[in-house]
Amino acid sequence: MGKNEGFLIGIDIGTGSIKAISSDIHGTPSAIARCAYPLDQPQQGFFEQDPEVIWQAFLLSIQQITAKTPGKPIAVSLSSAMHSLILVDENGAPLYPMITWADVRSEEIARRIMESPEGEQIYRVTGTPIHPMSPLCKLIWLKKNQEDLFKEAHRFISIKEYIWYKLFNCFEVDYSIASGTGLFDIKTLSWSAEACALAGVHASRLSVPVDTIYNRNRLTEQAAGLLKLPVDTVFVIGASDGCCASLGTGVLTPGTAAITIGTSGAVRVTGSTPVYNYPGMTFNYLLNKDTFVSGGAINNGGIAVDWLLKNFLGDPGGYQKLFDTIALIPAGSDGLISLPYLYGERAPIWDAQSSGAYLNIRPEHNRSHFLRAALEGVCYALYNVLQCLEQSSGSIEQIHVSGGFTSSPVWMQILADVTGKRLLLLPTEDASATGAVYLAIAALFPDTPLPAPGKGTIMQPDEKNHLIYARYFPLFKKLYTDLKDSMHAFNQINKKP
Repeated sequence: MGKNEGFLIGIDIGTGSIKAISSDIHGTPSAIARCAYPLDQPQQGFFEQDPEVIWQAFLLSIQQITAKTPGKPIAVSLSSAMHSLILVDENGAPLYPMITWADVRSEEIARRIMESPEGEQIYRVTGTPIHPMSPLCKLIWLKKNQEDLFKEAHRFISIKEYIWYKLFNCFEVDYSIASGTGLFDIKTLSWSAEACALAGVHASRLSVPVDTIYNRNRLTEQAAGLLKLPVDTVFVIGASDGCCASLGTGVLTPGTAAITIGTSGAVRVTGSTPVYNYPGMTFNYLLNKDTFVSGGAINNGGIAVDWLLKNFLGDPGGYQKLFDTIALIPAGSDGLISLPYLYGERAPIWDAQSSGAYLNIRPEHNRSHFLRAALEGVCYALYNVLQCLEQSSGSIEQIHVSGGFTSSPVWMQILADVTGKRLLLLPTEDASATGAVYLAIAALFPDTPLPAPGKGTIMQPDEKNHLIYARYFPLFKKLYTDLKDSMHAFNQINKKP
């Protein structure tokens, strides 16, 4: 096949939707498709999804992107959200709903591990923070609370592994997704005997680990028919969404960081060695066998914005109305501060029982102040993670920003002003799907240089506003410590019997 024939497809299997892009072999995008699906919350702290619904969205997204793009697909490469867990039988059929990263039912288990003598060792071996998001903690919960299902399960897999099995009838997992399970040794590139023993699973009940450029080209007849693709279409297994986003935004050198704001949010740096910080539990996930993506994720990104739109504006899709409303409120929201922990929080506080709060409410504050303070709170949370990274990996000069909210100049200026950093807003249709395309290029055309990040838009911080935020930021950090006990007390009172 000549290099100029056909196109590549990058697929990002996200929390709320699947996004697909098509591009040529030089990484130039040509079309985009998106298929959304729901996130279920059957009870407090439980966040689940139906894997079959996501599979159907996967099929539809590929059908849509191929219909939009002339020619034929050379390869499809996969990116995926991390930390999901599905119990399947020997035929790959789910025995229980998929437990997502947002699920906190195992918070007490995570707390006990974190406080145990082996907690830090497990963290250093696996690179995964000790938190209920991790499949390690989920598995222990399932063994205790769903013992029969736990015993019945043939394999414990992620959503990407579920789709991969549907495509090729085999259980394989890339190093990147494996490195987010809390069960994988990121140095030996194999399942950790210590972590697996803690979870009560044998490595034989987990998928076979492979590198992120690993690929197959013999689809099952059924999958090829459903996808409307030739049986010999190449599929590259790819990496996790965060690692793909770092690759897709060109964050591969010292002094640069990536921030992604989607449903959640994350700050990441890239290097050849892990960046450990046990109190802040910096994650260390694998982009490939030689490259670590280190950083921290926050729970409350776009999902907190959606809450604002629904409950303050009564308009679930009113993003422009939100940004127009806050544009005239000064930096610092006239002293109103929001802790954005609506859905608990991950880095750097790692507290599933934390909750949202507004502080220093005054008579002069109106709805617009509350809206702006909430967005400032999300930016404070990201800055909190960024500072932890700088303490361990060195100074960051520029941040490459991606995600659906980069289209808002108002919010991006708040982010630049809070952090005091220069932002590069990249014109990627989807950074994670773009990173997946780059992994396909690396797998199939190793002599072709990976694309450099686009020119993008540079956004400089306003020094005057940064000085205002610099006065409020220490208070933001202190408020969590001051309110932690009360948050936990409320959490106990609010628990449903």
